[in-house]
Amino acid sequence: MITQFGDILLDWYQAHARSLPWRNQIDPYLVWVSEIMLQQTRVETVIPYYKSWVKVFPTLDSLASATQQEVLAEWEGLGYYSRARNLHHAAQDVKVKYGGDLPREVNQLCQLPGIGRSTAGAIASIAFGKDEPVLDSNIRRVLARLFDVQEPSRSASGEKQLWELAEAHIPPGKAGDYNQALMDLGALVCTPQHPRCEDCPLNTICMAYASGVQEERPIRLSKPTIPHHVVSAAIIQKDQRVLIAQRPPDGLLGGMWEFPGGKVKAGEDLTAGLKREICEELGVKILVGPPFGIYHHAYTHFRITLHAFFCELNGSQPRSIFHSQLAWCDITSLPDYPMGKIDRQISTALFTLENAG
Repeated sequence: MITQFGDILLDWYQAHARSLPWRNQIDPYLVWVSEIMLQQTRVETVIPYYKSWVKVFPTLDSLASATQQEVLAEWEGLGYYSRARNLHHAAQDVKVKYGGDLPREVNQLCQLPGIGRSTAGAIASIAFGKDEPVLDSNIRRVLARLFDVQEPSRSASGEKQLWELAEAHIPPGKAGDYNQALMDLGALVCTPQHPRCEDCPLNTICMAYASGVQEERPIRLSKPTIPHHVVSAAIIQKDQRVLIAQRPPDGLLGGMWEFPGGKVKAGEDLTAGLKREICEELGVKILVGPPFGIYHHAYTHFRITLHAFFCELNGSQPRSIFHSQLAWCDITSLPDYPMGKIDRQISTALFTLENAG
């Protein structure tokens, strides 16, 4: 009986499918954009960014023709900025290699920057009607509960089992709706905590529910301790302008602008650490002035506490030893430069202080 759950799921989907802006029209480019945005990000967060994005970059060609700074500026606040860079690079690859048409096959999609097996399956099934499986976090959870998968879902054996289950039960010719139905069921009913099993259309065949272990599935690998770093940053002002620096194009926050600084070493005080970092990054000495603010942020694999200070140059002019480039800009111009969350908070606070003065 469990092998027939696809029909039950599709009937439920017809009645309960979420109304999402990227479902209004099946444009492969828009499906692709939405799937990239949805990686590691909640639907509610994505919707306003998606709507803004398609106004600025309505077609693949418009994205491919944009500058990286334009792309990062539009993505700012959504996080995981490598996704934006990969999306931009992939659009340029598609324009060159495929004449501007997104490829239909999973193996070709997977060769594009930022597209893995699950994202490729979503694009191929939703945009092109291919019978391809998807294994995002919602589908992973639904299948782990439905089939009471007792291997950790992120282990090699658990991953293999879940992919096999995802592929084995695709209703022929209906993979797009089937995959989206699994996504919606995971988002609306089969939620991470306190799943609404009494409302689930699959509750009579769910093996975990029958055993009363639905909240224990999927089984998770133990997480390592998340490190915490103390960081200091310099707000260097000169002639009513402030110095900002563009991070290298790859890596964390690649291509984004920041107030220069870096990690404080063990046994080093904030001021000494900041002076050292500025010397290493900009080749100059600074006078560290009063503190400006303390900021906290959690990245995927670590957390930081950043201490920002007003600073002055003490001697020579800075040069971009580490950064791609430097810029002296008016505080009123700071919104024109794409920044990560903390640097945008500093920028906004400077703007507010400037107006208050």
